[in-house]
Amino acid sequence: MDGVAAQLATTGDVAAAGRPLGRQAPPHAHAPVPAAATTRPVRITIDALGVRGAGITGRGLDGDGILTPPPYTDPEPVGWYAEGPQPGEAGAALLVARAGAGRDPGTQRTVFHRLTRLKPGEWVDIQRADGSTARFTVEDVQLYDRHRFALRKAYAAHDRGRSELRLITDDGRRARSSGRHGGDAANVIVVSAYLTSYQEPPHAGAR
Repeated sequence: MDGVAAQLATTGDVAAAGRPLGRQAPPHAHAPVPAAATTRPVRITIDALGVRGAGITGRGLDGDGILTPPPYTDPEPVGWYAEGPQPGEAGAALLVARAGAGRDPGTQRTVFHRLTRLKPGEWVDIQRADGSTARFTVEDVQLYDRHRFALRKAYAAHDRGRSELRLITDDGRRARSSGRHGGDAANVIVVSAYLTSYQEPPHAGAR
């Protein structure tokens, strides 16, 4: 991924010339990239959190309309809402992972356990099945009470003309609750990012 990161870092950024020292405008959005069924997301890298190449699998919604993360035993710890946009397409692609650990220490899947540490301007790279890589730039991090979680607001695209990404998890407290609404109520963490650069598959330039 180091080579990919080097190439992606050179595209989609706004020149800093003429701005006050230490202040940089957010990068321009990259145009959405059409995706076929064969370009589903397969891995996610978040350098700022030390997440490198975590596997992604398709997931669905629960009875409350909330995207369900993979079980702790799943070798691919990040779930993608397969009925929605793919990362790179127009609209908001949804990814979810568990924040807490499973009962078996050997099956801990805590890929998103530090999402609140992400800052605007940091990068999330999504590797797709065709070998392409889409880079998203974080624009905000929101914390919601799970029982007052506005699904449409959190899941909807901020700008319909962009390709956007949502990284979703809770703070892990729900697993210690005695009932559905008992004990400590979990907060839902939602990171919003948008597409700022794209690397085509290695074979795309071959003729």
